[in-house]
Amino acid sequence: MAIVVLVGTLDTKGLEYGWLRARLESRGVEVIVVDTGVIGAPRIPADVPRADVARAAGAELDTLRSEGDRGAAVTVMARGAAEVVRRLHAEGRLHGVLALGGSGGTSIATRAMRALPLGVPKVMVSSMASGDVAPYVGSSDITLMYSVVDIAGVNRLSAPILANAVEAVAGMARGFEAAAPPVRDERPLVAASMAGVTTPGVDAARARLTELGYEVLVFHASGAGGRTLESLAEQRLFAGVLDLTLCELADDLCGGVLTAGPDRLLAAGRAGIPQVVSPGALDMVKFGPLDTVPERVRDRDVRVHNPSISVVRTTAGECAELGARVAAKLRSATGPTAVCLPLRGLSTLGAPGGPYHDPVLDEAVFGAVRDGLRGSRVDVVEYDTHLNDPSFGRAAAELLHRLIGQSSA
Repeated sequence: MAIVVLVGTLDTKGLEYGWLRARLESRGVEVIVVDTGVIGAPRIPADVPRADVARAAGAELDTLRSEGDRGAAVTVMARGAAEVVRRLHAEGRLHGVLALGGSGGTSIATRAMRALPLGVPKVMVSSMASGDVAPYVGSSDITLMYSVVDIAGVNRLSAPILANAVEAVAGMARGFEAAAPPVRDERPLVAASMAGVTTPGVDAARARLTELGYEVLVFHASGAGGRTLESLAEQRLFAGVLDLTLCELADDLCGGVLTAGPDRLLAAGRAGIPQVVSPGALDMVKFGPLDTVPERVRDRDVRVHNPSISVVRTTAGECAELGARVAAKLRSATGPTAVCLPLRGLSTLGAPGGPYHDPVLDEAVFGAVRDGLRGSRVDVVEYDTHLNDPSFGRAAAELLHRLIGQSSA
């Protein structure tokens, strides 16, 4: 029988969790309830009581209560819940996780969900789900559902939403329990970064790497995608990284909406993973819908990428700074590293004939990269083509293949 674990504060949300449990059991699913509350008395019994959750984090419940620090208590119970669900999964007693809550409950439950492997069903119903959810999701595969109303009773609006969450996690858990163990794929993994404006070049590289015997995981350069790539590289999951799309660095420098933070382009180098990098898409910064583009950049060449994203051409000063940042990050790499410079353009918009094609601005990037890497161990290879020419993607893939071979020799 599939087992779904419910993680929640039974002092404030006990009645709602009781409703979830009854609904899941009526669908033929076994339920384990984990109580992460601290102060008030639980409104329904728990299979894993709060004292056990606190001890899993190396703390005592009475101490948390006496200290009266809500923030500290939430942090401890989140850490304990993560240990509890990790243990239940290892014991084969977890086929899915479901939780509901506001900001505190979402913080606790998603911390627990992020402790589970990718592929384990995770559903979070939250009043926070229509805002910035990056802190809750991280690099995990959590399914978020917006609760619309606050989690305060089961009413005519919340009932169908909670029922949908039950049906979703029940179906996921049954499928997860019934699935045969995956066939082990022995191909080495390569990470690749991609955006819509670099897709042709990255697709050509991916096809060539597949021919060479790799499995390629492509990460969308959307902020979250870059953070996930960095997180998995830090775990040394990859044999190599093909980082041909760096627009998240431009967003970080210029205040765009899809930044991956200041640590983008560091993890592979720190981990000693062979990497091939190109300054793809550094010719643009991404903002939201057209009417949200900041006034300070409206005098530039602004393009509508789609109804949700507008792009703005980077300036000469920004291009030079971005090239310098790329070089500085790569100089610290401990593994084999190369930079590929596509001299005829950095994106679909920047290719010859495109609206962002500007050899002078591109040269500001290239010159800063060359200057910053002079005297380093990083190879700089130049190509008389644009980034999305299939020949460039294939060449970058073959270069990474050589670096991986050198690293493993």
